[in-house]
Amino acid sequence: MLIKRSEARAGKQRLAAAYQGLSSGGLDRRAFLKQAGLTGVGLSALGAIPLTTVRPAQAGPMNHQQPVARVKNICTHCSVGCTVTAEVQNGVWVGQEPSWESPINRGTHCAKGAAVRELVHGDRRLKYPMKLVNGQWQRMGWDQAIGEIADRMMAIRQSSGPDSLFWLGSAKFSNEGAYLYRKFAAFWGTNTVDHQARICHSTTVAGVANTWGYGAQTNSYNDIRNSKTMIIMGGNPAEAHPVSLQHVLSGKEMNRANLIVIDPRFTRTAAHATEYVRIRPGTDIPIIWGMLWHIFQNGWEDKEFIRQRVFGMDEVRAEVAKWTPQEVERVTGVPGAQLRKVAELFATQKPATLIWCMGATQKTVGTANVRAYSILLLATGNVGAEGTGANIFRGHCNVQGASDFGLDVATLPAYYGIDETAWRHWSRVWGVSFESMRARFDTPQMMHTPGIPTTRYFDAILLPKDQIQQRDNIKGMLVFGHGGNTVTRMPEAQKGLEKLDLLVVADPHPTTFAVLANRRENTYLLPICTQFECDGSRTSSNRSVQWCSKIVNPIFESRTDYRVMFDLAKALDGAAQRRNMPIRFAEEMFRPYEIANGEPTAESILREINRGAWGSGYSGISPERLKLHQQHQDKFDLVTLRAKDDAPAEIRGDFYGLPWPCWGTPEMRHPGSHILYNTNIPVKDGGGSFRPRFGLERNGTTLLAEGSWSKDSEIRDGYPEFTVAVLKRLGWFDELTAAEKASIAEVGTGLGGEDRVSWMTDLSGGIIRVAVNHGCSPFGNGKARAVAWNLPDPVPVHREPIYTPRTDLIAQYPTLPDRRGFRLPHLGQSVQARSNEVARDFPIVLTSGRLVEYEGGGEETRSNKWLAELQQDMFVEINPRDAVARNIRDGQWVWVTGPESNSRTRVKALVTERVGQGVAFMPFHFAGWFQGEDQRRRYPQGTDPIVLGESVNTITTYGYDPVTFMQETKVTLCQIRAA
Repeated sequence: MLIKRSEARAGKQRLAAAYQGLSSGGLDRRAFLKQAGLTGVGLSALGAIPLTTVRPAQAGPMNHQQPVARVKNICTHCSVGCTVTAEVQNGVWVGQEPSWESPINRGTHCAKGAAVRELVHGDRRLKYPMKLVNGQWQRMGWDQAIGEIADRMMAIRQSSGPDSLFWLGSAKFSNEGAYLYRKFAAFWGTNTVDHQARICHSTTVAGVANTWGYGAQTNSYNDIRNSKTMIIMGGNPAEAHPVSLQHVLSGKEMNRANLIVIDPRFTRTAAHATEYVRIRPGTDIPIIWGMLWHIFQNGWEDKEFIRQRVFGMDEVRAEVAKWTPQEVERVTGVPGAQLRKVAELFATQKPATLIWCMGATQKTVGTANVRAYSILLLATGNVGAEGTGANIFRGHCNVQGASDFGLDVATLPAYYGIDETAWRHWSRVWGVSFESMRARFDTPQMMHTPGIPTTRYFDAILLPKDQIQQRDNIKGMLVFGHGGNTVTRMPEAQKGLEKLDLLVVADPHPTTFAVLANRRENTYLLPICTQFECDGSRTSSNRSVQWCSKIVNPIFESRTDYRVMFDLAKALDGAAQRRNMPIRFAEEMFRPYEIANGEPTAESILREINRGAWGSGYSGISPERLKLHQQHQDKFDLVTLRAKDDAPAEIRGDFYGLPWPCWGTPEMRHPGSHILYNTNIPVKDGGGSFRPRFGLERNGTTLLAEGSWSKDSEIRDGYPEFTVAVLKRLGWFDELTAAEKASIAEVGTGLGGEDRVSWMTDLSGGIIRVAVNHGCSPFGNGKARAVAWNLPDPVPVHREPIYTPRTDLIAQYPTLPDRRGFRLPHLGQSVQARSNEVARDFPIVLTSGRLVEYEGGGEETRSNKWLAELQQDMFVEINPRDAVARNIRDGQWVWVTGPESNSRTRVKALVTERVGQGVAFMPFHFAGWFQGEDQRRRYPQGTDPIVLGESVNTITTYGYDPVTFMQETKVTLCQIRAA
């Protein structure tokens, strides 16, 4: 475990090698060591195991007589997008190096990236399809597995309706896989399709999109090198995104920059800080408002920026006025003098950037937190320029892309929403009628109703039918690439999974979904290959899209996501025909694609994305352009990400990865947008304005920019989004070609006339082309909103966590009342009313986070023998004062219990001052133990991860953000006692 590693003990413990023969036999590690005769001499004796028992990482000695191909892909373990260069000989991945040419990682990897080859060579992969029969895993063939799954899916559809099947996707998908999965859910007839963003950054998307237009990182990792002041709040990139820290620390060194870390825990990132601020968990908004109190009091705000580009800052001032230094210290524990220093640095030592991750988002006030962060950036003018902005570090390798392509219960691909206009647009792209698409849904209303999010799937299984706003409960789940230990309230999840009629887990490794519940039948495991075994693109946090070339063919009997979905669609057609059901899938869904070797090609799927994703600017990101960027990585500047003057003409001037929005068609050669909302450069060169998504005026005040416009814009003031009607009023309509006009006229027939066709729904791209040619942003030029009147708290306010030890603050800062959302009841104050009783019995605030060795739910990385050796035990960090009060010693076993469902976990204690008194921390990558029970025997033989452990989400509790149903994982209560 991550403890004081005295006597070089970690270097001697070759746990992974000793584990090679241990699998699914019910042995824990202690029992294995006992049988091996190693007990009594301690784990350090493993260092004496002969080296002949250690399997080397290489597939075998390289044959230098055979040619070696170098193939580029990107690491699958976080959202930075580090290039991996694989050396392939005779179809075998024999070597690996970090790519020196990449402007992202510049020849470096973290521990996870350095070990990715083991994912493909890993002997703990799921090797062939399997199903549970009377509680035992049995091997089966692909055709039989897909056929049985299709039959059971159609049975559920026939008896309970399409909304009774939950489509859980993943950031393990490529962009093309994520898009295809969302399209599949649409053709199935449901909006209940989701992925990891729900539990990591859905509140980021909602918060920033409701502030300045798009729900994404504004700048880039590389651009942080330009910052003079950096605040990292709710993030620990030193462990979660290690390569990103190179850019942060380079900026700190080159600019003598201020690095401020605000966190309840002294993290490895905080160790690099020039100023560390320890806060009470769950008090982000008081910290931000406390900073703004000093900024407004001293006149440090950017008055001209606010006047030109921000709506509603006066209402924010009124709320901020309540947060005097005394009140901030009472609520957060941060001294007023320290916060004043931080506020002055951020407002005056510019450019400044605010960096956040899940410490900000995974809260009942997650969207409000993000809105407060965004308002701080607006008040200080720190957005829309180099070295500024919201640098939002997302978790998985394609969580940005999977979000962009609609694995979300309330959007279609490219954030088009689920209203009729959006459905008509994508129906045209897919070549089907809107009416036929609507007929696939249970009712016309359900087509426009947000689905059930992944944070609440088990409630939709377990709650009485009359409490769920759809025909029936969830009866089946398709889980592609998602871990079952990533969602709170795991005891309830276990009950829900046991009640399902069908559970399909499609993944390179069996995830917690496969073993958590006491299921005996109707669970299927499908071996999906990794993203190193297929082609496709993926999008990093900074919106750069990278092409990833297949390194080797799928190993064992694994198949790509593309092929499995294609085969499933064909099997569903057969199952529907046998049941005399009129619905069909394969022919209409896959008609546009090139089919090669039994599956659609990634290139042809991306070209369909290009035809439809005008709203987010993926329309200009063709596979050909991405492959050129991969080929010429060395031609892009490290800081600006711009292709250099000596680059080939085809990429000259591009930003690396064509960060969206990349306007128009690929032929327009838009370079992408490195920095969003940057009015200092022309739109055609990557510049832009704030997006006026919220109307043209509010309470008699304009929502359009005043006296601010992009460089070279022919409209020198604010303006609305571009439609045909706007082009006509400007006299620019006849700049459209005849073909563009004909396409627009066809689209207009479904929208009530061509005047209503907008830049988002024009399939020709002509409206965007004309707008950009005149120097204008296609989406308009508006003000950012400091007040979001459509959200529960238009101006963010502090609300105590549902489970809080500060019960004295509840009356003044209560959580929101009970309500409904996403088809389900959503409790708030009725749960918080228990706080007095709960805080007495569970006095320690529990928070969670990442480790550098593992990623996400952890099945892949805990199955990697090199990473498993680094981190062997699940643990809880506890402050020395709390440990002494409980007679807990460093390294001993303890029980951590939660206030719901009699939940408990047995873990190691790490006694450390990294956490303050009254606070505990647990990592979230572990599973395989559940409430003290070893579940290794439940995995199919040979697929159990090397390292198992309790999941922190066994004891995390009820609590959801009202806008997105993001779960509360960063602030709950627990008790810790010696085991």
